[in-house]
Amino acid sequence: MKIRKSLKIAVAAIAITLFATQSASAAVNLTGAGSTFAIPLLDSCKAGFNAATGNSFTYTGGGSGAGRAASDKGINDFNFSDTPHTASTRLATVIHIPVVAAPIAIMYHLNTTKTVNLSPATIAGIFGGTITKWNDPAIVADNNRTIVQVNYRKDKNGAVVKDKAGKPIVQSTRKIRTYFTMPNKKITVIYRADSSGTSGNFTNFLHGTVPSVWPKAGDNSFATSFPGKLNDMSNLGRIVSATGSAGVAALAAKTVYSITYAEKNYAAAAHLGIANVGNAAGNFQAPDSGGTSAFLGAATVADNGYLTFNYDTMDPGAYPLGIVSYGLVDTKGKNASAVKDLMSYMLDPKCANADPSLGYTTITGALLALDKAQIAKIG
Repeated sequence: MKIRKSLKIAVAAIAITLFATQSASAAVNLTGAGSTFAIPLLDSCKAGFNAATGNSFTYTGGGSGAGRAASDKGINDFNFSDTPHTASTRLATVIHIPVVAAPIAIMYHLNTTKTVNLSPATIAGIFGGTITKWNDPAIVADNNRTIVQVNYRKDKNGAVVKDKAGKPIVQSTRKIRTYFTMPNKKITVIYRADSSGTSGNFTNFLHGTVPSVWPKAGDNSFATSFPGKLNDMSNLGRIVSATGSAGVAALAAKTVYSITYAEKNYAAAAHLGIANVGNAAGNFQAPDSGGTSAFLGAATVADNGYLTFNYDTMDPGAYPLGIVSYGLVDTKGKNASAVKDLMSYMLDPKCANADPSLGYTTITGALLALDKAQIAKIG
């Protein structure tokens, strides 16, 4: 037994040494662009990646549209898009690697410490322009009722604990009676003006959960997916736009009674409230890593890296606005070895859990196996 244990330790040490040696020999500064959704995770993992590999990277964001355009032009070592780039002109060499998993948050400015609960139909009505006031009966009904919340077990650092199968472990399930007197104020809707995978996933969610309220298919352009006439006189000044996640959050911060959608961490920076979102099981869940992991666990994973989300999953703790961001990587790129190291590092729990407050989740199960297979194609 001692010999076997020593052998395992020796093999592990050799593997670590080889990884460090390969990375150190590369010593490159990678460049990337695209999804703003991935920025907080990349920022929080930058120092750890450099310490582990000797490599570094510069990521300029710009939105998923910018990432897809850069990928098509062969610009950067890696790019990110929050939706599959099905129109890519370089599909023969570019692969999708969904290494970022986190929730989209519904954020609001109501000058209250109370948490708003919103069902998919209500969210679709608000962003579609049929629900125009905060005291609309649909919003009132969502917030004056008994709701069920699922809480997941967390470790001492605040990261969600998962079982051997990669599923988040439920700590408790409780019923809560909510009371919330909503203000008799008009809602200002703020959406992404740029081509955005966040908008694509958000509108996919609306169409996928309540097609009767949001009949148009999801699109990276919010304006294209909008179910009515966005420029109608009744919408002027009430439905407005900004560029980028930071842009919509900043505008919401300056606009009382507004609502928008973006990555969770932008809400904290802008001092915005974050809504609990209703799922198919009838529960209302916060946008955290546990609920995101539960939702993504019900997704279908294709061999090409694409995910098809199951908005009808009856998992009681699922947060139905969990999404992934795809690394767009040219398998024949000049810095393939370093890019391979980066994609692998992003799957390491140390990366996703570097700052648990951001809401990113560790990728496990079938999706992890898919990611490893995709990464193996690089180089």
